[in-house]
Amino acid sequence: MMRSLIAMAAAALTAGASQAAVVTKAVDYEFDGVKLKGFLAYDDAVKEKRPGVLVVHEWWGLNDYAKDRCKKLAELGYVAFAPDMYGDGKVTEHPDDARKMSGLVRENVKVWRGRAEAGLKQLKAQPNVDAGKLVAIGYCFGGSTCLQLAYDGADLKAVATFHAALPKPTETEAKAIKPKLLVCHGEADFFIPPEAVKAFREALDAAKVKYEFVGYKDVVHSFTVPGADKHMIKGMKYDKAADEDSWKRMLALFKETLGR
Repeated sequence: MMRSLIAMAAAALTAGASQAAVVTKAVDYEFDGVKLKGFLAYDDAVKEKRPGVLVVHEWWGLNDYAKDRCKKLAELGYVAFAPDMYGDGKVTEHPDDARKMSGLVRENVKVWRGRAEAGLKQLKAQPNVDAGKLVAIGYCFGGSTCLQLAYDGADLKAVATFHAALPKPTETEAKAIKPKLLVCHGEADFFIPPEAVKAFREALDAAKVKYEFVGYKDVVHSFTVPGADKHMIKGMKYDKAADEDSWKRMLALFKETLGR
């Protein structure tokens, strides 16, 4: 009898656990005739609408790193969507290819912002997303992409960037920024010149934009990416302390701006 009760209890627990799982889906959509393939993640045990997080990939494309960040956010109760900024889900591990693909997007701001906005539209359209509670985060190229969304007046509560290039907004663009910004930057990141950081911050200050700038001493580019060293590119290295601290700051920003 006792064995039967224990078995039944174990079965109930297993059934409960199986009901609460992170669901992931590929999402096909288009922008300006280009086929895009995004990645969606959410916890199907949460039935009410919840905040949505746009997660924009590095210059490598929509790879496993961006997808893993989506899954991590889904485990915390958010709906996370990673847009495809290159088309057809293209990814690479060669820096020359990454430079070309990101460069093609960057050289046309209309396309750059348009693809990002198309991704945000996909996130907003999800039936389990509270459309009034949207945020965007991005890594490297993806961080710059999130800033472009903000410069274009996107209706976001917050934007968090990690080791991103920091394009200086025009006066008009800076005044169009609605979300609070969190900029997490490696102070030893020579890919982002100090003068670019200075110009970026001065533009935000002049427009009285709400932002937090966090500089990590002796930290270089790609500090949130485990295994960043594998590319053998000088100036790219994972930093566990900076990764964990920036993630905590991001979650604090979400709590402040989304209420959770």
